[in-house]
Amino acid sequence: MPRKLLLPILLVGLLGALAWMPLRQAGWNGAASGGFDAESGTPSSARVDAPPAARLQPMVMRPVSPLSPLRRGFEESADLFAYSRELMVRAAGGDADAMWLLSLVQDYCAGFAADPAGYAQDTRVIAKLGLSGGAAMLTARQRVQQRCARFVPQDGFSHPMIVNQRTQAARAGSLAAEAALLAMDRPLEAGDDYRRGLVQRVLDSGDPFAFVAIAPVMGSAGSGRRETLGDVSGSELSEIAWRIASCRLGMDCSPGGSMMTNYCVNGGICSQDESQDFSTFARDAGVPRQGEDNVEDMVGTLLSHTGVDG
Repeated sequence: MPRKLLLPILLVGLLGALAWMPLRQAGWNGAASGGFDAESGTPSSARVDAPPAARLQPMVMRPVSPLSPLRRGFEESADLFAYSRELMVRAAGGDADAMWLLSLVQDYCAGFAADPAGYAQDTRVIAKLGLSGGAAMLTARQRVQQRCARFVPQDGFSHPMIVNQRTQAARAGSLAAEAALLAMDRPLEAGDDYRRGLVQRVLDSGDPFAFVAIAPVMGSAGSGRRETLGDVSGSELSEIAWRIASCRLGMDCSPGGSMMTNYCVNGGICSQDESQDFSTFARDAGVPRQGEDNVEDMVGTLLSHTGVDG
């Protein structure tokens, strides 16, 4: 995003009343780092065919599975440049999850990496303005700046590259990447049967990253496609429900987590209360009082498919 457009957008988010604007995969303008050749990292022929849609079976409730150390690194690493180098090594060896996580790092850091000096200058301007509610924006931007400090424009982030990287990750077996491609309207396969089967696989997996990745298409973008996408789709509240479900499944939805940071930095939507996690923030900012029970019912429906007691 050009810098001349960035600051006005951020100021609108800070000055206007806090209104709901579902995030469409924050950082879609970002992409794979120039240091990683997605084409050579994974054979393009490594296609993963989608299995047929599974029938619902009675499931014993199970506890939320902890995230792997590699996945925790995305939220916990203070130096995402160093973390991305670890991911590159694994991705070159065919690790599909590492390929997916690398795309998340690049999304997260894309705005900073495109123009580090300009990003820092915009942050200083926001700090000097002293706007009401600007503290959360400032904190979020500083967090991104610190974690992404070693990325530079030469890393070559671009939208086509992230589509390519996620395609490679999906073909290597990453369900989250496959879900993200559907949300980006770039599904691995065409047809409603494939879409229906993919949604079922995400539900059955209980994978919080896959839930977040598919959430955008479950919002208003999926209006009129409930027969294909399922009962929890087609409205802004549906998208919120998928994201809240991901929090219940173990996604980091804390005030300093990537989800809250992306909403604030990329969407200009920041909580007035910096202690709020995503679930609390979403209910305050985007769910009308009469819709709270509906959202909770939708979250319960989603979790019932996973076998996780939410």
